[in-house]
Amino acid sequence: MSQQNVKFDAVLFDCDGVLVDSEPITQGVLRDMLEEAGWAMTHEECMRRFVGKMVRQERALIESRTGQPLTDDWMAAFYERRNQRLRAELQAIDGALAAVQAAHAHAAGRIACASGADRLKVEFQIDMAGMRPYFETRIFSGHEMPRSKPAPDVYLAAAAHLNAAPTRCLVVEDTPTGVTAGVAAGAEVWAYCPLPAAANLLREAGAARLFRHMGEIAAALGSLPGSQPARTGLR
Repeated sequence: MSQQNVKFDAVLFDCDGVLVDSEPITQGVLRDMLEEAGWAMTHEECMRRFVGKMVRQERALIESRTGQPLTDDWMAAFYERRNQRLRAELQAIDGALAAVQAAHAHAAGRIACASGADRLKVEFQIDMAGMRPYFETRIFSGHEMPRSKPAPDVYLAAAAHLNAAPTRCLVVEDTPTGVTAGVAAGAEVWAYCPLPAAANLLREAGAARLFRHMGEIAAALGSLPGSQPARTGLR
């Protein structure tokens, strides 16, 4: 049940697709490299298959389609090409900074980023988006957990670090995989859903509220009991 009139003790953000518009870039590199390895697909198909998932989790599928092993060298090349494109092209999601600022004010600084991606990627994306002053070191990677999303481990670790009961946390996500992880942790999950076609899947995964724009999440947080005016330009 949505806690629309309840103050959250902590707010936990996913990164890719919530804070930064990285998925089209990442999936574009993945699509190109899979085609080079023998598996051709459209960009839309690649997005549908892989968004919200770790590439290594799809090892069996990739190896069956390419006929080649998914080696550490291949993954290293993928990370290098992905990071080069992200550093050249990455943009923050419109309204995401305002949502982070509102969450920081609402929860008195008890916010974290809990991503399924590798730490290097998450940290440099948050830095590029100008959000590091709000998160500082409160960044958690699914690569460092026993299980990544859709398991709840990364959200449970973030909540524990903030000394917040998971049931008193708000999670902000954008994929069914991530929503499932937040719900499994016991948190309330709000979903950023710019495309109406994704709404049903996000609701089925357990999202309590859907928002078309990240600025709407900022406004919703600001209207909750106990919220303070958002501070900008933290140093």
